[in-house]
Amino acid sequence: MKILVIRFSSIGDIVLTTPVLRALKKQIPAVELHFLTKAGFKTIVANNPNIDRFFTIDSRISEVLEELKSEQYDYIIDLHKNARTLALRIKLGRPAYTFPKLNWEKLLLVKMKKNILPRLHIVERYFLAVEKLGVVNDNFPCEFYISEQDEVNLQEKFGLQSKSFITIAIGAQFATKRTPLTKLKEIIEKMDLPIVLVGGPMDISFAESLLSMFPNQAIYSACGTYNLAQSASIVKQSKVVLTNDTGMMHIASCFQLPIVSVWGNTVPAFGMYPYFPQHPELFSLHEVTGLSCRPCSKIGYQKCPKGHFNCMNQQDSAAISQEIKSRFEVS
Repeated sequence: MKILVIRFSSIGDIVLTTPVLRALKKQIPAVELHFLTKAGFKTIVANNPNIDRFFTIDSRISEVLEELKSEQYDYIIDLHKNARTLALRIKLGRPAYTFPKLNWEKLLLVKMKKNILPRLHIVERYFLAVEKLGVVNDNFPCEFYISEQDEVNLQEKFGLQSKSFITIAIGAQFATKRTPLTKLKEIIEKMDLPIVLVGGPMDISFAESLLSMFPNQAIYSACGTYNLAQSASIVKQSKVVLTNDTGMMHIASCFQLPIVSVWGNTVPAFGMYPYFPQHPELFSLHEVTGLSCRPCSKIGYQKCPKGHFNCMNQQDSAAISQEIKSRFEVS
């Protein structure tokens, strides 16, 4: 049997497909599993042993359409489910399954603040796409495979031993998902723990500003220095992870690390909270409830539409700091 799985983006969403990939590979005898994504996101699953062949696009499905047609798939599993993937499924003309994306339910929560969303994690909804193939959730975590060349030696770089520090993932694609500088300062100043900041090139300035506030504390920036897999290696070596609602949160869940997550304009009710099917006690959710404007979007904005950013500015920094310290001491 040959199966094509589709998920174009983004980091967290692709990481969250990995339980389905694993289950397909392990539960269907001799299955050949192909994966289609955007070229910029291939590295997220590039080392995943459950995938036999990759296809990538830069912008259009026409880039790979003829190749995909020649594969004559037995089934297509569409874990993206948008107009583009619908067009691709029609053009391939093969049996296809997808999942309940719940766009209308999410829109109702965003616009009317009425929550009729089922209490299902997105991974559980992904598995609905493969249930007709007899594939079931094995209730194991997501997976992120790091090559040997991408493993980071933190002893050499920062003088840090594995499991002796916390990682703070400071980035997010949208500003309304990102913990503000002043709030992070409040959180950090209540702790005396070694910290490594991870993020992309766009987070370098933010990290430098944060470092300047703590000249005498063991805080190190890895922002913009490492690729995604190398940043994942740093996260893997940490003892506790403080993160926004971002892709790095889902990467951290792959390693079953204690996660302290801080939520701004988005809400866990969307079903995208850390996936810990066996150990839900390992993560905590910190959000400002009772705000009439939240959630203001299912993804985010580059600035607060209301101007006050209360969903982050009213976060309880003392409670977040205490949560981190408690998990650091016992984990």
